[in-house]
Amino acid sequence: MDYTLPGETQRLGSRHPISKTLQEIKDTFTSVGFHIAYGPEIDSDFYNFEALNIPKHHPARDMQDTFYITDTVLLRTHTSDTQIHFMENHDPPVRIIVPGRVYRNEDISVRSYCLFHQIEGLYIDRKVTFSDLKGTLDHFARELFGKNVKTRFRPSYFPFTEPSAEMDVSCIFCKGKGCSICKHAGWLEILGCGMVDPEVFKAVKYDVKKWTGYAFGLGIERMAMLKYGVQDIRLFYSGDIRFLRQFK
Repeated sequence: MDYTLPGETQRLGSRHPISKTLQEIKDTFTSVGFHIAYGPEIDSDFYNFEALNIPKHHPARDMQDTFYITDTVLLRTHTSDTQIHFMENHDPPVRIIVPGRVYRNEDISVRSYCLFHQIEGLYIDRKVTFSDLKGTLDHFARELFGKNVKTRFRPSYFPFTEPSAEMDVSCIFCKGKGCSICKHAGWLEILGCGMVDPEVFKAVKYDVKKWTGYAFGLGIERMAMLKYGVQDIRLFYSGDIRFLRQFK
């Protein structure tokens, strides 16, 4: 053996940016009392749609291009299906987050991919209000993007929440002044949320007169793109070592 030869370089790996972002989000919510729940990626039409107040022929189904395995079995389009599984097996109060992969039959582009990661949140108890929801999400935004970030809520529509809203944060790149990333609006949309619709409680046999709750959902890739300034979602799945080395 020639001891004068140079040694082999030890290359250190790093966590994937999606894994890093997901762990940071989980830590933020578990620190304020949320528990983590997991569910199946292959599920039935009932759990993915009908129990969430999205019956057959509901126009909201057009918003989610679904991979069907059979007429009644599919790849879940959101992690909200796990909320139904959890509520069927647990009595209130409930305070959970549900991370996982979801699938949609979308064209692959700079901003969309056929699979991505979501995290849903669900809190059910007596006298839960929209103010509770806003307070929780304000805390989350400041933990993820910094103490100086501002938030706003805009009315929206989701079949499983009423009232519903979309939450924006002040652009973390231009500090709200307006840039190409926020399309000169000064705001970036990060998640959807709202108060749980009573029809969802009825599907899991919760007493709608006794319990109220809120739910929210956000895409992990979206958060990672904002946090790290990534412009193309396809980079997360490219396996390009040059891209991944930047996150050591």
